[in-house]
Amino acid sequence: MAADGGGSAPSASLALPCAYSPAPRRQYLAVCARDGRLRIWDADGGGSGGKPRQEYAPSARLSAACSCVAWGPCRTSKEGPQRKKRKSEAGQAVEQSDLLALGTAAGTVLIYSTVKGDLHCTLDGGHSGGVNSIQWHPEDSLLYSGSDDTHIVEWDLQTGKTRCKWKADRAAVTSLSVSPDGKFLLSAGMTIKMWDLETKEMYRKFTGHATTITTLCFATNRPPDSNGLYFVSGAAHDRLLSVWQVRSDGKDKNAVVSFTLTDEPQHIDLQTSNSKDEAVRLAVVCKDGQLHLFEHFLNGPGKKPLSPVCSVQVSSVGGKGEGDVPVPVPLLATTLCADKQNLILAYGNHLQPVIEKMPINTTERHVCLIRDLHTTLSLSVDAAVSKVKTPIVNEQKSKVLIPGLPGHKAPIRANSSQPEKRKQGSSLSVSGGKGGDKGASSSLQTDSFAVLLVQGLESKDSQILNVIQWLKAVLTQHTSYLSSLPDLVSQLGLLYHMIETRVKLYHQLTRLHGKLYLLMTQVLKQDPFFLFYLSVISALLHSFLIGCRGHLPVSQQN
Repeated sequence: MAADGGGSAPSASLALPCAYSPAPRRQYLAVCARDGRLRIWDADGGGSGGKPRQEYAPSARLSAACSCVAWGPCRTSKEGPQRKKRKSEAGQAVEQSDLLALGTAAGTVLIYSTVKGDLHCTLDGGHSGGVNSIQWHPEDSLLYSGSDDTHIVEWDLQTGKTRCKWKADRAAVTSLSVSPDGKFLLSAGMTIKMWDLETKEMYRKFTGHATTITTLCFATNRPPDSNGLYFVSGAAHDRLLSVWQVRSDGKDKNAVVSFTLTDEPQHIDLQTSNSKDEAVRLAVVCKDGQLHLFEHFLNGPGKKPLSPVCSVQVSSVGGKGEGDVPVPVPLLATTLCADKQNLILAYGNHLQPVIEKMPINTTERHVCLIRDLHTTLSLSVDAAVSKVKTPIVNEQKSKVLIPGLPGHKAPIRANSSQPEKRKQGSSLSVSGGKGGDKGASSSLQTDSFAVLLVQGLESKDSQILNVIQWLKAVLTQHTSYLSSLPDLVSQLGLLYHMIETRVKLYHQLTRLHGKLYLLMTQVLKQDPFFLFYLSVISALLHSFLIGCRGHLPVSQQN
């Protein structure tokens, strides 16, 4: 979940880490897939909206899955190649979103640069547990990360090293948020704490959620001593968003306002309020795939929970076997445009999301967008993005090379008149003498299914051709069915996680098996040195247990 370009860990649901680039441009949408790849999409609602821009696969993706993502603040950089410019162009620069922070389950933070298309740096050594949330400082070159190790780390991006580290909670730190002025930091696990970033001391503590807090974001840009500083929080399995007021007298133990939802929040975007006369605008994507819009003036406690001014849902028609019955399509993320008249939606699946710009119409409480996604959600490769080039092959002059049969041209006919010459220790047949390639050859190799299929195609074997046609029909039918499923990524993601976990455990079990095998081998051999080594270890363990027993109460020593 994210708010204003920030990043936090996904909830217990199947939501993937995703974040829009910061205001005011909202150019890109970054999505971290379950295969460890980072994909960046153009978020422009019109024109190029929904087209892939960049894709990056970290080398350590199998051992360090991405757990959260956050865009850095916009910075001034020159676009295009570096070249000499005219004096009239010398002062022209463009503010764009460049750096992107990726938190991993291994405790490291990867800083990715969209300008370079590669890693900018890697921040490691700060956490001993997985990173759950990342927040950038709005002005300084600082980054804050919260982890399962219950600590918060302040990173210096100029040096790439830890600047400060402190214990934030007794439980894991699941969400962070930096105030718009960069003076305070909110952290959450089971409780919410506000920290003074100058002294790193706790400024205030808030309690009220029964489950793990997954969402934090400041709602106003005012000093805390003016009683005008508010922030929003959400928790797992909670259908309410709570608004808290930071009071100067310290009487802020309970939430002042609540927003009602249809399910727990997954993605949040918020436009802050700078004065009492300016309303806070909030867009929330819930676990059930619906979007809820809220608009409220924060000026003290409210009497009852507030309902959304508008709810948006997307449905699809036109799929095979579905007829005209609308099928719900989940919303993935949303962001409010700077003009306050539109918002950008991302829906469908994370593998190829559909991005659309939609005008805000608060006159209708419920809006259902009907879209034909049967062809839109089908997987395709953009030629401008793909680096794979298909070569042009002249079939008449081409030669098929098969593993095990170098320089082979089918069909091969056995010739018993020519003796076979084989190299010692090798199974590859070679021709002897001049013109040997016309007569000398080997029999067909059927030890590989791929080789057998290629040989069958070249020799036009009717039985093998029938098998290939059957395989083509089966694969076409299954792939067409899978491409029509909107939740394909989430379903296959569970399978991928299970396989990845078993692979990790397999390597550990293999090492353990080797050590146990070595141990049992030495015991069976009755190696005197090894038996003496085991007796020493046994004596040390025995003395250690006796010492531990002496420190236990009398009632527990037995």
